[in-house]
Amino acid sequence: MTDGTTGEERRAHGAGPRGWRAAAEAALYGPDGFYRRPEGPAGHFRTSVHASALFAAAVAELLCRVDAALGRPAALDFVDMGAGRGELVTGVLRALPDEVAARVRPYAVEIAGRPAGPDGRIVWCDEPPASVTGLLFANEWLDNVPVDVAETDAAGVPRYVLVGDDGAERPGDPVTGADAEWLARWWPLPAEEGLRAELGRPRDQAWAAVAGRVVRGLAVAVDYAHTAGARPPFGTLTGFREGRETTPVPDGSCDITAHVALDACAAALPAPARLLTQRDALHALGITGARPPLTLAATDPAAYVRALAGAGEAAELTARGGLGDFGWLLQPAGIPDPLG
Repeated sequence: MTDGTTGEERRAHGAGPRGWRAAAEAALYGPDGFYRRPEGPAGHFRTSVHASALFAAAVAELLCRVDAALGRPAALDFVDMGAGRGELVTGVLRALPDEVAARVRPYAVEIAGRPAGPDGRIVWCDEPPASVTGLLFANEWLDNVPVDVAETDAAGVPRYVLVGDDGAERPGDPVTGADAEWLARWWPLPAEEGLRAELGRPRDQAWAAVAGRVVRGLAVAVDYAHTAGARPPFGTLTGFREGRETTPVPDGSCDITAHVALDACAAALPAPARLLTQRDALHALGITGARPPLTLAATDPAAYVRALAGAGEAAELTARGGLGDFGWLLQPAGIPDPLG
């Protein structure tokens, strides 16, 4: 095998381990894959969307800013990439002012079929519309675009890591071609045995493919992330099952995820890009986590309790060492940066 994916057909006929990209693709998105299970992602892990309705409210505020920058068009697209069971797009519709909500065309892009319950206005589809005027928002989508893994051998040569359905790994062929070029540019590995990297080229391509559909407006990716100069020396590949981190095993029983090289994704399009933390992005959208004044407790105790609960939720969304450290990639198309 000359790269981490060319053995997929042979593996389908029992020919042995394959690269992590092909293994994760089948485990997550195959006919019995993890993301086709009825409980959906929320049954196994908690994202910012599930942590608080404030996250959807912040995205709604961002959509309103995009709307204003576009001159309030007759039709305003909102595209929720990797929509799960529609939690984010549903929350955004609820949080929008009536005047904006009346003009929004909401799309939920998800490989799984439409669940019962989402707003009938939501278009459920397996890929975004060909042309988007508005906001395309990919929350924790890129980390589930499967990638191959490279590990340096005793001679310091990066090799593809092959994996069986039981999670057992072994070294494959040296990394070559476009993957080797990506590795040299974005995640160069020192010649030290055991160092690992996730080869993010498929994510760059995936981001360019969807963000490039925004003809006017804004594309945003939010994810676990790292940038050049701060790459983790042993990679980040892991699994999640029933709310707990677990060993990644590509048998469909768990989520398989890895942090995203967002700076590489940003460079995949010629459009200007901006990287910032979720903490800074949500602060710019009015989600600060500031506690309500104690005087409110005396004048309106119920309002104080509600505001205090909201402050706690906002603090979780913006916490250092937690959700606040997520990366946000913003790529405007034909409008100024709405968070500028």
